[in-house]
Amino acid sequence: MTLPRHIAVIDIGKTNAKVVLIDSQSRQQVAVRTTPNVVRREGLYPHADVEMLWTFIVGSLRVLGAEHGIDGISITTHGATAALMAGGVLAMPVLDYEHDGPEQTAEAYGEVRPPFSETLSPLLPNGLNLAAQIFWQANAFTQEFARATAILTYPQYWAWRLTGVLASEVTSLGCHTDLWAPATGTFSSLVSAQDWSGLFPEVRPAASVIGHLRPDVAQETGLTSDTPVTCGIHDSNASLLPHLGQHEAPFTIISTGTWTIAMTVGGSTAQLDAGRDSLANVDAFGRAVPTARFMGGREFDQLVPNIAEPRDEEIAAVIDRDVRVQPSVTPGVGPFPQAKGGWTVDAETLGAGERTAAASLYLALVTEASLGLCGLGREIIIEGPLARNRLFASALGRLTGVPVYASGDATGTSLGASMLFGFGEAQRASHAAIQSLAVPGFDEYAQRWRRSIA
Repeated sequence: MTLPRHIAVIDIGKTNAKVVLIDSQSRQQVAVRTTPNVVRREGLYPHADVEMLWTFIVGSLRVLGAEHGIDGISITTHGATAALMAGGVLAMPVLDYEHDGPEQTAEAYGEVRPPFSETLSPLLPNGLNLAAQIFWQANAFTQEFARATAILTYPQYWAWRLTGVLASEVTSLGCHTDLWAPATGTFSSLVSAQDWSGLFPEVRPAASVIGHLRPDVAQETGLTSDTPVTCGIHDSNASLLPHLGQHEAPFTIISTGTWTIAMTVGGSTAQLDAGRDSLANVDAFGRAVPTARFMGGREFDQLVPNIAEPRDEEIAAVIDRDVRVQPSVTPGVGPFPQAKGGWTVDAETLGAGERTAAASLYLALVTEASLGLCGLGREIIIEGPLARNRLFASALGRLTGVPVYASGDATGTSLGASMLFGFGEAQRASHAAIQSLAVPGFDEYAQRWRRSIA
C-alpha cells in the first residue's frame, strides 16, 4: 500500500483529546484540533464522554480533511480503558480508570489475579489494572455485563467506530492490565479462568490496516470511504515506535504527558518491582519492555499553577536554599507509592520561576528513581511536553551520567501513531542534545532529597 501523505491521528490522552494531522514525508505536524477529555459523573459510575469525543473526532476530521486532505487515519489512546460492547452499542459506560469502584471487589480480585511473574503487571489502585475494572463490572453490574458480546481496548473501540471491525491489540492488552502474559505472547490465565476468552476479538498488529471508513462515517466527515484506518496503539508505545530499530540497545525513552513513563528497550525485567509501579509494557513487536512510571504531568500541574521559565539565579537559589518537593505528590503510584510528600517550604513564598525550578528538579529525581527499576539505557530520549523543559532534561543528564536528548517532534505520541503506516521503514528522528546541569550544590541537593524519602 502506498504510504498516505496526510495522516490524521486521533490521540486521546487522559487530560486532553486531539486530532493531529501529520505529513508523513516531512514528519511534521500540519494542523491540530484539541478538546478537554472530560469525565461524566452521572449514571452507573464516572465514565468517558465517548459521544462528545466522537462528535469532536468527526468534526475535526471534516475540518482537517476539507482544509488539507486526509489520506489515512491512525489512533492512539491512554491505557487502562476498555469498552464493553453489546453488539453495536455499549453494554455499559466506558469506565474512568481513576474511579475507586474496583476497590469494592479488590479482595476477591486479589484471590484470582495472576502472579506478577506471569503478567509483569503490578497490582495498582482503583481501575489502573484493566482486568480489575472488568472483574468489578462483571460482579457489580451482572445484568449489564451479561449483555457484553465483546471487550475492546480503547484504541480499538475508536477503530471499530470508524470501520465497524472488531480487533484486539497487544500494546493495549500488555499495559499493566493483568490480561496478557508477555513471555508467551498470549492472554493470561485470568482470561480463561473468568470465561472472558470469547469476549476478546482476534489480536491484530497495531500497524495493520484494520479496515476503511464505514460509508456513514465517510459521508459525515466528507472523506472517501476507502480511507484506511490502522488498528491503533497504546499511547506510551506510540511514543516508543519512532525509536524502534533506530538506536543501539539498551536505550531509554521518557514518554511524558499526564504520566511520565520510562521505557528501556533492550533492558532487563529483573529489577522490576511490583510494589513500585514498575512493569513490562509490550511493544508493537510484542516484546516485553521494562517500564516504570509516575504521574509527572499531573503532579507538575498541581505544584506549579503559573509556569515561568526559571532564570539561572532562581535555579541556584532553589538549590542553595534547599527548596525541595518530596515524593509522592500523587499517592499510591510511582516509585514511592507509600511516601507522603510535598513542599519542604511554604510554596506561597516562592516566585513562579522558583516553583517551576523546584518542580522540574523533583520530576528529574523521581525519573532517576524510576530508571533504577526499569534500567538505564546508553542514552535517554525525552518525548512530549517535558522535552521542552530544559531544566528537567539537564538535571536528568547530571543525575544519570548518560547523554540526554530532547525530541524535536511536536508530539512523540501523535507522530509515533502516524508511523503505524509504513511501520518498519527507516526514519531517523531529530533530537537536540542537552547539556548536563552544572549548578554548584546540585549533587548534595539530590542526596538530601533521597535521604528524606519517608
